[in-house]
Amino acid sequence: METEIHALPACPVETTLSLIGDKWKVLVLRDLMGGTKRFGELKKSIGSVSQKVLTAQLRAMEQQGLLTRKVYAEVPPRVEYTLTPLGYSLSPVLDAMRDWGTRYKAQLTDSPC
Repeated sequence: METEIHALPACPVETTLSLIGDKWKVLVLRDLMGGTKRFGELKKSIGSVSQKVLTAQLRAMEQQGLLTRKVYAEVPPRVEYTLTPLGYSLSPVLDAMRDWGTRYKAQLTDSPC
């Protein structure tokens, strides 16, 4: 893993945010929780992200040890992304975010105002 321990923030919440605090990284994690995906599948699922930004986010996540990238020697090249055990360990965090978002949306729609 490229990230050195001394380069990480002292606060655990800040450490987590430094790894997944980007909107696109969270959406990549969400999509890969279901299994391996190709670049095009991720781009289509995420939607408005540019190819350049998605590529940069995927490279950063690979360097941080959250996912692996497998390139197949084909024409055109096929690239697949899979979460590492460390990446999968973020599942409870994403579940909590989903649950909170669901409750928040329900409060907005159930509001008498």
